Amino acid sequence: MQHRTLGNSGPDVSAIGLGCMGLSYGYGPATEKSEGIKLIRAAFEQGVTFFDTAEAYGPFFNEELVGEALAPFRDQVMIATKFGFKDGDVSQGLDSRPERIRAVVEASLKRLNTDRIDLFYQHRVDPNVPIEDVAGAVKELIQQGKVKHFGLSEAGANSIRRAHAVQPVAALQSEYSMWWREPEETVLPTLEELGIGFVPFSPLGKGFLTGAIDANTAFDKTDFRNIVPRFSEENRKANAGLVGVLGRIADGKGATRAQIALAWLLAQKPWIVPIPGTTKLHRLTENVGAAAVELSADDLSAIETALHEVKVVGDRYPAHLQQRVDR
Repeated sequence: MQHRTLGNSGPDVSAIGLGCMGLSYGYGPATEKSEGIKLIRAAFEQGVTFFDTAEAYGPFFNEELVGEALAPFRDQVMIATKFGFKDGDVSQGLDSRPERIRAVVEASLKRLNTDRIDLFYQHRVDPNVPIEDVAGAVKELIQQGKVKHFGLSEAGANSIRRAHAVQPVAALQSEYSMWWREPEETVLPTLEELGIGFVPFSPLGKGFLTGAIDANTAFDKTDFRNIVPRFSEENRKANAGLVGVLGRIADGKGATRAQIALAWLLAQKPWIVPIPGTTKLHRLTENVGAAAVELSADDLSAIETALHEVKVVGDRYPAHLQQRVDR
């Protein structure tokens, strides 16, 4: 597995990380604990050293799972977690008050069974708390040795600049993939200018880009995708064209759709580290294999041309969640 550095000041991590959320939150019933531990440890054995969780995933259970799974090789991996929701519950809204941040770090350290958090993200920008106060609180935690690096998630260019002026931001985590390219407009140029790494979540379009989802797919009643406009039956049918384009490209490279989607992200910038999630061992191996897929300039040009011919239909979030996205 190749390694990358997240920005100028960030940690050295595997080129492909593991998003652990789906093991216990968001995509249907939680994976059995023993199976979750097995998958996380299999990722490490295949070269993954970057693992992403959050207090809100579960809530709380995901951090405990990640902490137990990684305990045998804690010093060989980088663990990222997040703060920013009231009592760790997404449904209760945002809370990034400094006193809350300090409380979260202590609780997360216990759940993760560790003495430091390698990358501590603000899960969403809180409009009620100045970003300078958030950055200042994390700066104190870094000085205390409880946190190694500061991160933001779904933050806009202005918030990134303001936070970075107080405490250097090592990485931004936001959605980015072949079917959600908005970060290219203002966020990626800002990150490049400031020397900040980028960690795309949902790099496989919440599973859609793998080709495993079509208009007939039935999601579990607890699956978040049931309320995502882009995943309505009508829009899944309309967006099938993108999966078809990916399939043709993948066949030409002897790779899978998922591997091309991830390799495309890796080819955008050397400081981009996607964190695909999965509950299946064979998908884990497939995703890790994307790091070995090389896309030439001609490949990237052909992909770009093909993507311009496909119009993606449907919003990525329902309206009430879209309001939380910082601009």
